[in-house]
Amino acid sequence: MSALLVISSVFAVLAGLVHVYIFFLESVAWTSERVRKIFGIASDAEARATRGLAFNQGFYNLFLAIGAILGVVFVIAGNGATGWTLVVFATASMLGAAVVLAGTGRRYLNSAFLQGAFPLITLLFAFLGSMFAS
Repeated sequence: MSALLVISSVFAVLAGLVHVYIFFLESVAWTSERVRKIFGIASDAEARATRGLAFNQGFYNLFLAIGAILGVVFVIAGNGATGWTLVVFATASMLGAAVVLAGTGRRYLNSAFLQGAFPLITLLFAFLGSMFAS
């Protein structure tokens, strides 16, 4: 595997780990004071009222993380076609979600950057790696 594709794989795993963390925040720790502060939730009542939505959204993030990380596992195991399909789909979905988040308001730009930077790097290096593959 080329160095470009190795870099892409590393960033895919990092993107997956970020999304596992987001899963934890949204689906496990949503009502904690720390998480309420991170997401700008004003009160415990608001956190409890939105808990179901956050729980569901957290699992979307977990499934994307699994796709990215499992894709890298397939690539390492020698099944590049399946692996890269999973990596590209999962990280493109992550990047798309970050773009949507950025479009919802200026206060979300930081979060969108954190959510989308690793997927963007993954996709750029996967594209470059595929262009220069022998």
